[in-house]
Amino acid sequence: MHMLYVVGDMRGVTCLDNIMYVVCDKSSTIRLYNMDTCSPLDIVINIKGMILPRDITVCHDDRQLYVADYNYCIWRVSADDHSYVKWLTTESAADTFRIYKLSLTTKGRLLVTLQPRTLHQYSTTDRQLLRVIELPGFVKGLYHAVEMERQTFVVSHKGTTQNEEQHAVSDLFIVFVTIVTA
Repeated sequence: MHMLYVVGDMRGVTCLDNIMYVVCDKSSTIRLYNMDTCSPLDIVINIKGMILPRDITVCHDDRQLYVADYNYCIWRVSADDHSYVKWLTTESAADTFRIYKLSLTTKGRLLVTLQPRTLHQYSTTDRQLLRVIELPGFVKGLYHAVEMERQTFVVSHKGTTQNEEQHAVSDLFIVFVTIVTA
């Protein structure tokens, strides 16, 4: 068994083509590791302007990395040529929200976990906001979520109907969705 140690306050990890991509707190870089040898590669992707990465995920279809920056944006980074763009900003005159975690579906939908208890779903092809999902009032903190089939989401959160300090993982069938139309 090989052991790989990444020193630092690691915030997110994802894998593509036997390469592991890692983001750490208060770092503007994505570090790359070979998964066969458990060793760092001599490649570091520097994202000028990224301040507080919180998570990273990858789309295997278009080979794009998505990085949640707690400072109100999502970066899109090419796994091939390492070019990057501030893909989505969450700061506007009307509302500002901080991004916490990301997950992708096979259908090209990016699920964004926001604090304290909201999910936003975007199309990866055109950044269109597809829907906003407000979780029940007993959810006091939302940690992570993934979309399953038929509008079902598995959600890691703080707060249950029995105890607001209790931590849980729930399988929620979403019926309280705001569908966003242009």
